[in-house]
Amino acid sequence: MRSGRDVDRKSPTKVDLLGRDGLFHAVRGRLLVGAGLSLVSSMLGLLPYVAVAEIAAALLTEAEPRRAVLTWLVVGVAGAACRLGLLVVGNLLTHYADADLQRHLRAGLTRHLATVPLGWFSKKGSGELKKVLDDDIDDLHHLVAHAGLDMASAIGLPLAAIVYLVAVDWRMTLVTLAILPLSALTIRAAHRTMPIRMKQLTAAQQSINNATVEYVDGIQVIKAYRLTGTAWRRFSSSVDEFCDALAAWTAESGRAMFASMALLSPAAVLVIIVGAGTGMVSAGWLEPVELLPFILVGVGLPAPYMTLVQGTQLLRKASVAARRVSEVLREPALPTVDEPRTPSRWDVRFSAVDFSYDGDNQVLQQVDLHCPVGSVTAIVGPSGSGKTTLMRLVPRFFDVTGGTVRIGEVDVREIAPNELLRMVAVVFQDVVLVRETIRENIRLGKPDADDREVEAAARAAQIHEVIMALPAGYDTVVTSRGGVLSGGERQRLTIARAILQDAPIVLLDEATASVDPENEAAVQQALAELTRGRTLLVVAHRLHTIARANQIVVLDGGRIVEQGTHDELISRAGKYSRMWAAQYQLHRAEAVR
Repeated sequence: MRSGRDVDRKSPTKVDLLGRDGLFHAVRGRLLVGAGLSLVSSMLGLLPYVAVAEIAAALLTEAEPRRAVLTWLVVGVAGAACRLGLLVVGNLLTHYADADLQRHLRAGLTRHLATVPLGWFSKKGSGELKKVLDDDIDDLHHLVAHAGLDMASAIGLPLAAIVYLVAVDWRMTLVTLAILPLSALTIRAAHRTMPIRMKQLTAAQQSINNATVEYVDGIQVIKAYRLTGTAWRRFSSSVDEFCDALAAWTAESGRAMFASMALLSPAAVLVIIVGAGTGMVSAGWLEPVELLPFILVGVGLPAPYMTLVQGTQLLRKASVAARRVSEVLREPALPTVDEPRTPSRWDVRFSAVDFSYDGDNQVLQQVDLHCPVGSVTAIVGPSGSGKTTLMRLVPRFFDVTGGTVRIGEVDVREIAPNELLRMVAVVFQDVVLVRETIRENIRLGKPDADDREVEAAARAAQIHEVIMALPAGYDTVVTSRGGVLSGGERQRLTIARAILQDAPIVLLDEATASVDPENEAAVQQALAELTRGRTLLVVAHRLHTIARANQIVVLDGGRIVEQGTHDELISRAGKYSRMWAAQYQLHRAEAVR
C-alpha cells in the first residue's frame, strides 16, 4: 500500500514555498517574473533623482548647460515612466498570482481533507479548521503579492544608488550607508520576541474562532439552560488572551521599533548627510556641488527598508499561515493500493479487529463478526463500548490498527475509496444537510439522478408529502440544521438520500434515537424500504427496534460479550437480558405517569 502523500512528518517548521512540491509552486513563475520587474523598476526609479542632481550640477558648473539639461531631462522622464510601467505590471502579476493561489489552495485543501481519516477531525475544532481554510490563506496575501516585490526593490535601489554615489565620492557614500546597520540593530531588537508572540497570537485567535463557533452552534442549549453568561465569559476570555499577547508584544518592541523608524526617516537621513557633508566640504574633501547627489539620492535610500520594516508583522503572520496550511496538506491520506479490487458479494466480516484512536487506549479488541448478505445485524451495548467505532470501520472512516474488515472476499483497504463509499450507505443519528435545495440534498446520494428518481426516493422515505406542502416544494433551500424541517423530517430526508444511493450495504447509527414518537413510525417505514434486501448493520439504544434482527451483538469494553437472536439472548439472562429488562421497566414507569 502507498500513502496518498509521502511527507516528512518530522520537520514541520521549515516550509518549502517555491520548490517543486512547494506551497507556491503553481504560481512560482509569475512571482519570480514580478520580483524581476520590481528589481529593474527600483533601479530605474533612481534615474529621476540622478537627473535632478546632474541638471543642478550642469547649471552650476557649465557655461552652456542646455544640452546636458535636455539630455538628463529625457533620461529622468523615461526612467520614471519605465519604472511606473514595470511596477504596475509586476504588481498585476503577483496579485493575479495571489488570487489564483488562494483558489488553488482552498480547492486543494478541500480535496485533501476529504481523504484524511475522520479521526483527524476529532482533534481539531471547527474554528481551527476555519482559520486554515479562510484566515490563513487570506494572510498569505502579503507574502505572495507584496513580499517579493518589496525585497527586490530593497535590493535593486540600494545597489544602483551605491554604484552612482561611489562614482561621486566613496567617503560620503560610506557615511550615507552607515545608518543602515545601525537601524538593522534596532529592528533586530524590536523583533527579538516576534516568533514567540506570533505563536501566542495565533493560538489566541484559534481560541476566539473556536469559542465563536461553539457559541453559535450551541446557542439553543445556551439559551435553554441560561448559560449565556458562561458562554460569553469563555469568548471574552479568549479575546482577553489575544489582547494581552498583543499588548505584551507591543510593550516589548515599541521603543526599538520607534527608534528604527526614526533612524530610517528622511529627516534623520537628511540631517546626517547634510551635517557630514558640510564638514567634508569645509575640510576640502568634497566639492559643494558633489553634496547634492547625496542629498537627493541618499535621503531616498532607506525607503525600501522602511517598506520591509512596516511589512515585517504581515510577513511573519503570513509565514505562520504558510506553515499551518502546509501542515494540513502534510496530513497523510488514508492509504490506497495501486490495483484496487471489487468484491463479488456483499457480506461484511470483521476478523480479529483491534482499534485505537491514540495508539495507547484500545477501543476495540479482537472483534470477530460475520454479517451475511441480506441479514440484519444489530450492535448494542453501553455508551463508550465501541459500537459506532466498529460500524465506521466499514466505510473506512478509520483504519483498523489490527485485524481486517472485509466486504465479500476483499479487504476494505483494497477497495478504491470512492467505490467503497458507493457500496455503503450511512444514516447517522446527527443529520447532515448542506445549504442547498431539498432536491439537491437528496441527489447527493446519486449526483446524476433525474427529478423522477429523486421524487421516487422521497416517496419511499415517507417525506414526499411533507416536501410538497412547502411553498417551494423540492426547491426549498434548507440549512445544515434543516431550517423548515423538523428533526424526524430531516432524518427521513437523509434516508431518501440513502435510498437513492441504492447501496448493497446499509449502516444505521442510532437513526431513530432523537426522533419523537410521532415521527418514529414514519422513519421506521422509511428504514424498512431502505434496508430491504440489503446487508444491514444497525446501532441502537432502543432495543425494541432491533428485536427482530437476524443477530444481535452486545459490545462491552470493546469486546463482543454476547451474540445471538433476541430470544436466545433473553434466555441466557446475561447483559442483553438486563438491558432489555431495564428499558422495559422504564417504559412501564413512563406509561404509569
